[in-house]
Amino acid sequence: MSNTNGTIVRAEGLTKVFTLPAEEIVAVDNVDLEIHRGDFITLMGPSGSGKTTLLDLLGCLEAATSGKLTVLGRDVSNSGEDELVDLRRARIGFVFQEFLLLPELTAVENVQLPATFARSPISREEAIELLGRVGLEARANHLPRELSGGERQRVAVARALAMSSELLLADEPTGNLDSRNSREVFELFRELNDDGLTIVATTHDEKLGATADRSIHLEDGRLVA
Repeated sequence: MSNTNGTIVRAEGLTKVFTLPAEEIVAVDNVDLEIHRGDFITLMGPSGSGKTTLLDLLGCLEAATSGKLTVLGRDVSNSGEDELVDLRRARIGFVFQEFLLLPELTAVENVQLPATFARSPISREEAIELLGRVGLEARANHLPRELSGGERQRVAVARALAMSSELLLADEPTGNLDSRNSREVFELFRELNDDGLTIVATTHDEKLGATADRSIHLEDGRLVA
């Protein structure tokens, strides 16, 4: 449901260089990009193309080497780590290839956990409501080992939503899933996007990438047509 209700992320000349003992690696190279509120975008490209690093920059998990980055109305180009942590906690949700669920906690407890760490706890009822949004209300009391891979990733999505996120960033969220569960996760993203959530996901799967409103391709850290 791409729309023009304002720019939520703007990158200008965004560059990230990793300095190693023997060489410098330009992981993201002079990227200009705008993401609008309500967009559903996939970042595509082969392994090593820079899509994960770009996603980390957009989510304020990494600081850029150069360029300007505005996220949710805030220029974060020269922000300190404390300011970036506050922004991530309050307004950005993350989903990763690894589900990162605590095995001894139930699904609902895993959803509640990050909000508790952020000192803005949500109730059990609110967490169950979030599980309902991802179709897992009936599995609230199950441990991760009692859930399928697709269900575990849905719990991870619900956990990301628990932070009242305005922007959801997903890095290869189907990398550990079979084709059916992968398709279901992207169908869930589509439903959440139809409800107004802005989503950016990396994937190497062309079919999944094509389900988004816009696919952005990277090679050697640069955007390509």
